[in-house]
Amino acid sequence: MKKQRPHEDTPGDGRTLRIKKLYPDARLPRCATEGATGLDLFAFVKDGDGRTVLQEKPKLIGTGISIEVPWGYDAQIRPRSGLSGKGVMVALGTVDSDYRGEVMVTMYVLGQGNSFEIKHGDRIAQLVIARLAHLPIQEAEELSPTERGSQGHGSTGID
Repeated sequence: MKKQRPHEDTPGDGRTLRIKKLYPDARLPRCATEGATGLDLFAFVKDGDGRTVLQEKPKLIGTGISIEVPWGYDAQIRPRSGLSGKGVMVALGTVDSDYRGEVMVTMYVLGQGNSFEIKHGDRIAQLVIARLAHLPIQEAEELSPTERGSQGHGSTGID
């Protein structure tokens, strides 16, 4: 008997990122340039005057969209370099293929007392789609040796 993949009976060819606008004025993700690998995600700030202030404490910022990631693919939320250079950080996140809720972005600023204003429609993060390698898991009593071994963080130098 064939094992059915999740969402196998849904529309599409299995290689399409399906996006649902949760609000009429939500913006669909898009690549800023032809060579961009990340799709820009836009802030959907529905409270107050369409603005929110980021501080040191992480805050969830909505995008106004939900997505359907095809089985066998991974959707990662990543920071935008322009914002990172200003001390505005995005926590890395994964959108699983079975999640159908609003795509949310966890954001905060570096430095005590610093703040940054996010406005409705601002580009706040990138969505990067990649193929997954579904590998079987095997418990092992020993792992194969390497020259590096268990040397971790910073072991290869900082130059």
